[in-house]
Amino acid sequence: MTGTPLDPDAAAAAKGEAEEQARAQRNLGWHLLWKTLLEQKRALILGVAIGVTWTAAKVAVPQLTKHAIDRGIEQNGPLLAWSVFIAIAGVATGLLTAGRRYLAFRESRWTETLLRERIYAHIQRLHVAYHDKSQTGQLMSRASSDLQQVQQFVVMIPITLSNVAQLVAVTVILSLTDWRLAIVALAPLPFINVASRRFSSRIHPAVLAVQNEQAQLASVVEESVSGVRVVKGLGTEQVQFDKLRKEADDIQRVSLKAAGIRSRFLPAIDLLPSLGLIAVLGYGGHRVINGDMSIGDLVAFNVYLTMLVWPLRNIGMMVALGQRAAAALVRVHEVLSTEPAVKSPEKPRQLPPRTSATQTGAVRFESVHFGYDVDREILRGFDLAIAPGESVALVGATGSGKSTIVRLLLRFYDVTNGRITIDGVDVRRLDLGELRRNVGVVFEDTFLFNDSVRNNIAFSKPDAEQSIVERAARLAGAHDFINQLPDGYDTQIGERGYSLSGGQRQRVAIARAIVADPRVLVLDDATSAVDPSKEHEIRDAMRTVMSGRTTIVVAHRPGTIALADRIVLLDGGVVAAVGQHRDLIESSERYREVLAAWAVRDAESDAADGSGIAETRGSIAAPTGGD
Repeated sequence: MTGTPLDPDAAAAAKGEAEEQARAQRNLGWHLLWKTLLEQKRALILGVAIGVTWTAAKVAVPQLTKHAIDRGIEQNGPLLAWSVFIAIAGVATGLLTAGRRYLAFRESRWTETLLRERIYAHIQRLHVAYHDKSQTGQLMSRASSDLQQVQQFVVMIPITLSNVAQLVAVTVILSLTDWRLAIVALAPLPFINVASRRFSSRIHPAVLAVQNEQAQLASVVEESVSGVRVVKGLGTEQVQFDKLRKEADDIQRVSLKAAGIRSRFLPAIDLLPSLGLIAVLGYGGHRVINGDMSIGDLVAFNVYLTMLVWPLRNIGMMVALGQRAAAALVRVHEVLSTEPAVKSPEKPRQLPPRTSATQTGAVRFESVHFGYDVDREILRGFDLAIAPGESVALVGATGSGKSTIVRLLLRFYDVTNGRITIDGVDVRRLDLGELRRNVGVVFEDTFLFNDSVRNNIAFSKPDAEQSIVERAARLAGAHDFINQLPDGYDTQIGERGYSLSGGQRQRVAIARAIVADPRVLVLDDATSAVDPSKEHEIRDAMRTVMSGRTTIVVAHRPGTIALADRIVLLDGGVVAAVGQHRDLIESSERYREVLAAWAVRDAESDAADGSGIAETRGSIAAPTGGD
């Protein structure tokens, strides 16, 4: 197969565009870095003051050494006094070095903490659709390793300011001592500047590539750890290991490329000052022999010249660290610059107060349209009114939009057209915090935190009294099994609560929603993980919880469906039928088809578990136990 030759002009234009984008990205990184540093300008000014004082003490030592040689040794002067002066300057330098380093680490950790809190808070504010498309490992990398790059740069700023001050002071002293010899000694400096600029332009894309690859590796590790049960269950450890090895090899490749750039430039920055030292020894030695310069001047000159090596080397390091920090801030900025698609209004409205005299929790869906993709709608004019205290079961085939309705009610997403109201207030006019405090939800995919059972149940109200926690657990049918745990309510349940069974996790999640005491309770297939043969154990508790509270039940098991006052069948993104279970069984063929399909699915699942098949199939015609 013969490819079409690439137009040279188009190739040149593409290359120029890529270079322009890289330059713009590099400039953006430095701009963000500068804005970050301006937030701590007071500390930086203090750092400059300490650095200048440190420089004065540091550069005083060679001058004192010069006078000790010329006056104390050659002229038999007070050598001890000069030695004491040198010791005092040395002690002052040490104390100032300690203060400078403490300031450096304090400010760098402050910057890292500030940025970490800022990015974490912003990630929490971002809409659910953003998280649907973002890799957890990428976000973790931005909030950890990228911020460490910034911290490592900031910690060097007071040190570098001191070194720059030392570089300037030494250059001035050398010029005043012997301008001819100073020219010889400082001749390599322009070449160091050129090398540093070229190093800066080449290291930036290499460093950015390293950080991107590290984020990819973090994503693979995070997925492997989070999905360890799937990996082990399917025996795909080698598959995940191959993914990790590929990412690790990519990191090695791009890291070696960056190391190659450093290995070409940093030795030159080290070498050039040494060439100046050789020139000083040669030219300065002749001037001493000729009597044009004292031995003390030559010794001081050489000491000053060696004092230039570390500052120049430090500047090269700072350029590299700065490029890493700038690249890291570009990646952090990608997150911070993302505006939440769903956010609280500037002037939110308040829900009417909950009183004993009036019932609250009326929910209306008015001609709601919504689709996760622009070209495919899930809901197509969905209309439903739920009275305060009423319970409604949403039933439908997979993909009919049942869980979508829950997400829209919580404003995880916003409707495309139409509106949703709670007690007459459009949910888009409510503060997000108030909305979600008043709509409690138990998801099908239960998530528990690596904490005690008590803290998981009291998650929405950490200060809740133990009696409230236990009452919620009893209502959810969780109290008995919690008491049988090793430490009762103080038992640590591990990562995602996997030390508990699926049914136990869901009962804890139901108790968590009860403690929140919302005016609207949503049970999003909340009994799906409960064995059908044991589901009846929590039905009475659920009925108690639902009594007098507006409840939306997303379910497919007839026993759970029958808990609701009214059943709404979803089909094609609209309400297809409304009624009681027995009535719909008789009148709606689509309702019977949906329940039958779910029953087959439950039966297949139970067959894998070896339990509950007969009861699941038998429940289609009519729920047992008076349901």
